[in-house]
Amino acid sequence: MKKIRLGYIDYINCLPVYYAIENGHVPVKARMIKGPPTKLNSMFIDGKLDITPISSIEFARNSDTAVILPNLSISADGNVQSILLFSKVPVTELDGARVCLPSSSATSVALLKILFEHYYQVKVDYVTQKPNLEMMLKKSEAALLIGDDALLANAGDLSWGRKSLYVTDLGNAWKDFTGFKMVYALWVIHKNFVEEHPAEVQDVWAAFVTAKDYGFDNVDKLVEKALAKTGLPLPVLRDYFKTIRYEFGEEEQKALLTYYDYAYKSGLIEERVKLNIWGETVG
Repeated sequence: MKKIRLGYIDYINCLPVYYAIENGHVPVKARMIKGPPTKLNSMFIDGKLDITPISSIEFARNSDTAVILPNLSISADGNVQSILLFSKVPVTELDGARVCLPSSSATSVALLKILFEHYYQVKVDYVTQKPNLEMMLKKSEAALLIGDDALLANAGDLSWGRKSLYVTDLGNAWKDFTGFKMVYALWVIHKNFVEEHPAEVQDVWAAFVTAKDYGFDNVDKLVEKALAKTGLPLPVLRDYFKTIRYEFGEEEQKALLTYYDYAYKSGLIEERVKLNIWGETVG
């Protein structure tokens, strides 16, 4: 059996799927490669990963070479807690301002641009740098953070000068705007890998499903691992693992296609996208 090159987003939102695999409870013959979403996106596009979670927007940009694994996503219905815009003024007052984007994100950057254009109707100037809230806000009126960086920043000191920062949860804003859930990441397989190694794909997908079930049957272990990684308060971690969802059913698919429709309208993707799901159209 080929040893699969398996991507692993190095945020706690992946623990429910990867904890059992990483700790040997569910065996997978794979070499796991960790990194932020943008790194895994790039590695997958460059053919350096066989199966990985990928930013939803990057599937749309690479749907000719990527196949979606079914029943797996990183999503939320409203508040997501880890996709946050920190601003010195309310979002509706950001027109003409500079907004700092993190170099670690793709889907959330596109989501913010969609919300600014179609929901808040403000025009801003964007700059990009490494995710560090204090540094990002030195020359910007607002900063976007994702994943553990957002959770940690939100648990810290939210003052700037003499004023408190405004915190906007992009998942909640998207829900208010569209009424839909938001799908932030998908698990994908290289199309060539699907064609050449169908048995391995079946084995990995089955392992993911088993591992996800194990994770949610052992939430205390996830919380313990997340605590060691982040130091976040236990109530924050427990609530977070209740918030993030991992399904990819009909509702999630409809929500994702809605996101893609707005991304197309905003010029963030070149064409409207069809969802190429393994077992339904390929494999």
